[in-house]
Amino acid sequence: MELGTAVSMAREIGEQVLAPQAAAVDEERRWPEQGMAALRSRLGGLVVPAEFGGMGHGLLAVAQVGEATGRACASTSICFGMHLVGSAVIAAKAGGRQQEAYVQPIAAGEHLTTLALSEPGTGGEFWLPQLRMERVPENRLRLTGAKSFVTNAGHADSYVVSTLAAGPGTPPGQLSCVVVDATVPGLEWGPPWQGFGMRGNASRGLEMRGVEIPDWCLLGEEGDEIWYVFNVVAPYFLMAMAGTYLGVAAAALEEARAHLLRRKGTRTGRAAAGQPVVQHRLGTMWARVERTRRLIYHAAAEAEIGAPEALLGLASAKAEVAEAAEATVNDALTLVGGIGYGEHSSLHRLLRDARAAHVMSPVTDLLRVWTGRALLDEPLLEG
Repeated sequence: MELGTAVSMAREIGEQVLAPQAAAVDEERRWPEQGMAALRSRLGGLVVPAEFGGMGHGLLAVAQVGEATGRACASTSICFGMHLVGSAVIAAKAGGRQQEAYVQPIAAGEHLTTLALSEPGTGGEFWLPQLRMERVPENRLRLTGAKSFVTNAGHADSYVVSTLAAGPGTPPGQLSCVVVDATVPGLEWGPPWQGFGMRGNASRGLEMRGVEIPDWCLLGEEGDEIWYVFNVVAPYFLMAMAGTYLGVAAAALEEARAHLLRRKGTRTGRAAAGQPVVQHRLGTMWARVERTRRLIYHAAAEAEIGAPEALLGLASAKAEVAEAAEATVNDALTLVGGIGYGEHSSLHRLLRDARAAHVMSPVTDLLRVWTGRALLDEPLLEG
């Protein structure tokens, strides 16, 4: 499937399935089952390589599909985005059994995956897991520890989990990734996390107390987790979030514009649309959203070809869109006035969802620091 066709399909699903349910998903704090089913079945294999039966797309597709779905429902968009990131991680170094058990079903739209990286003890530093992995008899791995803020928790078919490496010859401090089936005995889910916004993402904590999985569920080699973080997790994660929040900003801009156009049919509305201050604010909003869109798409394209400054673009894209989304929704509220400030206004939901962009790891301040360190040839992960 061509990229344009995939993005058009995402827009169609967004308009027909996601948008009509977005308010209920938010109000009822429920996981968007119908929207996720539609996205998984038609676009679930978006980033799976073609040789495994997938569509073979990369970061630009994640950003553009994310914008299309984010316009309609940010909660659903981020849920699907985490599936795409998990899919990319599993497929990156998939062995034969992993291809059969996970990658091919994902490509066929029959399997939903997600990430379980963050932990209570390390917060937003998801690349520093404390969850322990040890080898046990009968070619198995035992996992002990906790994860937090697992998107799609209890709804995914598998979870990409980061751990401390466990091989007898593995140096201390090295980290690994494994994939864990949802049906494995011993997964203990905490209560649903009740957020200010992004209420439909089914975020929960996960306890694993001696959970055992086959050793072929190890992704890549022991100690590969940092490779996964910088080569797969971070780029795809940043683009999934950047696309989603670009969609939020674009939706707020369109809501403000549509409101002003509707009001032009009235005497007072015609006067409002003709005011230079209103025109100036709307024009500024458009420019902010458009330059952020161009940064995100350019960053994705540069990262796909391995350009030397790809990290600068990826980190800045997520930081910029966080600021752009929040500012654009606030400006839209100013232009729409009391109608937009009402509890059941779509802008009410968009503002709460937009605020999460700064909070979701990597947080905006850290991304700015990473960009500065990269420019100064300093190690990214040193304090």
